[in-house]
Amino acid sequence: MNNPNIEQVKVYLLTLQDSICSSLEALEKGMAFREDNWDRGGESGGGRTRVLENGKVFEQAGVNFSHVRGGSLPASATQHRPELAGRDFEALGVSLVIHPNNPYVPTSHANVRFFIAEKVGEEPIWWFGGGFDLTPYYGFREDAVHWHEQAKKACDPFGDTVYEDYKRWCDEYFFIKHRDEPRGIGGLFFDDLNEGGFEHCFGLTQSVANHFIPAYIPIVKRRKETPFTETERDFQCYRRGRYVEFNLVYDRGTLFGLQTGGRTESILMSLPPRVSWRYDWKPEAGSAEDELYQVFLKPQDWLKLN
Repeated sequence: MNNPNIEQVKVYLLTLQDSICSSLEALEKGMAFREDNWDRGGESGGGRTRVLENGKVFEQAGVNFSHVRGGSLPASATQHRPELAGRDFEALGVSLVIHPNNPYVPTSHANVRFFIAEKVGEEPIWWFGGGFDLTPYYGFREDAVHWHEQAKKACDPFGDTVYEDYKRWCDEYFFIKHRDEPRGIGGLFFDDLNEGGFEHCFGLTQSVANHFIPAYIPIVKRRKETPFTETERDFQCYRRGRYVEFNLVYDRGTLFGLQTGGRTESILMSLPPRVSWRYDWKPEAGSAEDELYQVFLKPQDWLKLN
């Protein structure tokens, strides 16, 4: 079957949300995600938002499913894709952001999505997109290597250059231009994926999504009991400011959701609960905080370090 199957995608995404939430809850011993089911009204769709707050491991974790429909796209979406103008659209996806308590546990983001725009008498325009990326506050080479090993495993069955291409795309996308620095150590990012037909693209998207938990959970388990001071917590809050800046200025999913009338609470659950900014702050040379900037916020081939 090579025609887009929206129901098949929806079933997979709901199952993915369940699986990821269960894996995160297993680290919290008794805590569970709060669930909000929401509806945009009429035929415009809705979603299922899940948020876990004030856990021992996770200060805030949000795992969202959404399926929205509309009769037209905002100008920002059609500016570079004029063929989308005048088409009905559907967008489905799972998006998650995890903000841990311990500064030695990285923040992480992942999402997978499917988009289709249709017009009577014309072929549908569709694509998949997604990926995952890691934002450490204190860097560890073994964590970076493990993260990228899992990213490569997700891509290897689909072509020899897929990992390198999607890693490069991730490094370029999650770059905070006004700060001239990456958001973290990258991972995978892809968009507008329809080459090879629906089954191939859906399979690749599933592989990326299914490798998120094997990539992230071992790092969480390794770092979650690391002792930390208030100074390290302050640095975590300061670096979270970069996360906020990227999401509100550049992130396509955030901008698309807000511009298409999405549910604001669900879209902005990606923002950390505690964050801070400081004027013209610089880390002390040779410190662990400085190492983040000098070593880990430099795009590189992490797998060569293994």
